[in-house]
Amino acid sequence: MAAITHAAFVSTKFAAARCAVEIVDAGPRGRFGGCQKFGLNSGSCAGVGGGGLRWSAAGGQFEVENGRALSCVVAASPPSNDAGSYGGEPLTRQDLVGYLASGCKPKEKWRIGTEHEKFGFQLDNLQPMTYPQIKQLLEGLADRFEWQRVMEGDNIIGLTLDGQGVSLEPGGQVELSGAPLETLHQTCAEVNSHLYQVKAVAEELGLGFVGIGFQPKWSVADTPIMPKGRYEIMRNYMPKVGSFGLDMMFRTCTVQVNLDFDSEADMVRKFRVGLALQPIATALFANSPFKEGKPNGFLSYRSHIWTDVDNNRAGDLPFVFEDGFGFDKYVEYALGVPMYFVYRNGRYIDCSGMSFKDFLEGKLSALPGEKPTMNDWENHLTTIFPEVRLKRYLEMRGADGGPWRRLCALPAFWTGLLYDEESLQGALDIINDWTERERAMLRSKVFVLSIITFFYFYLSEKSMT
Repeated sequence: MAAITHAAFVSTKFAAARCAVEIVDAGPRGRFGGCQKFGLNSGSCAGVGGGGLRWSAAGGQFEVENGRALSCVVAASPPSNDAGSYGGEPLTRQDLVGYLASGCKPKEKWRIGTEHEKFGFQLDNLQPMTYPQIKQLLEGLADRFEWQRVMEGDNIIGLTLDGQGVSLEPGGQVELSGAPLETLHQTCAEVNSHLYQVKAVAEELGLGFVGIGFQPKWSVADTPIMPKGRYEIMRNYMPKVGSFGLDMMFRTCTVQVNLDFDSEADMVRKFRVGLALQPIATALFANSPFKEGKPNGFLSYRSHIWTDVDNNRAGDLPFVFEDGFGFDKYVEYALGVPMYFVYRNGRYIDCSGMSFKDFLEGKLSALPGEKPTMNDWENHLTTIFPEVRLKRYLEMRGADGGPWRRLCALPAFWTGLLYDEESLQGALDIINDWTERERAMLRSKVFVLSIITFFYFYLSEKSMT
């Protein structure tokens, strides 16, 4: 299939969340004539035998394909035409606010998006996958399951398939960015279809995968570096702003869920609950107790890593709980986060530490006189790493990567809390009187104590108030 450029992939990946869901057959290679209906109840998402799993919208149940995995896909917006095409009028601050506000949608159009990362390794020696092996894996997925290749120069760095994206993290972690889907059953089927496909190709190459939040064996020096321009800029910048930046880039994996809102007020409510209760997700999904072959003293070392990556762009956001918080306040925050890069004409321009505010005024030293476009703003928003991140939807980012059976649990957890009005209001009532100090205490202790943190919280902190 035809390859697409990296910039087109970025455009598709982050625009796809606005798509209407359409479950379709993945193509003629899936029609082996052996599709059998399998008696799973609506809550089951387990893979079966050697075949793939899909949700049949027409049949109202899962179907198992003997010949190959079928994928849940969506009808996505067309990608931008060229990596170096950045047309359009220069942005104003109000445009940036309007971009976030454009994510508002009625409840019947809310969707669920799941993203998850995993470490690949060589089965014969337990060493990391090299880039040539990762290239073989991506090529195998493209050839066998009809994904489109994403190229950066001569290197394949990802795949797309109608709203889904497979991408590479800095140390070769393989990520699925799932399509925005209507139900948990669909997103769970998508997860299992992807994992089946990856496993099928990887085993033929002598590769395996492990779901865990922090790399339990390899050092940063052991880890390969992916041939992506943005990661080279980040790798050079990270040690200047925190002690754990390279660990975050090369040795962590996460699972996250992306959810919608219907208004600015609804966004604020969900943002506050998401931030306040993110330590619960960290505790429930804590899965990173090892480092370089030994216990590291934490249950979620991945979460601890984030305490000193770059405090200008990560961690708690106390202003979210202040009166008057909304889209404009988040834009103000994002404008204050130092930049990493600008993408122009097929290459990344190092703008690390520079100000997007200056860029907005045409004062960026790396591009004198030039002003940003919406592509630049979208890219900048992806370089901000709080526990909950706002784009045109909300990303819940506090959970460690984990095994197959947990990947459907995180979207279930957050969908139940944030998409049900009674649950959302109940959570707001619980957190309403929590102070900034109490929220920070929960986050600081959950790395070690996990769920016990909350007993500590109510027995000590809350009992004294």
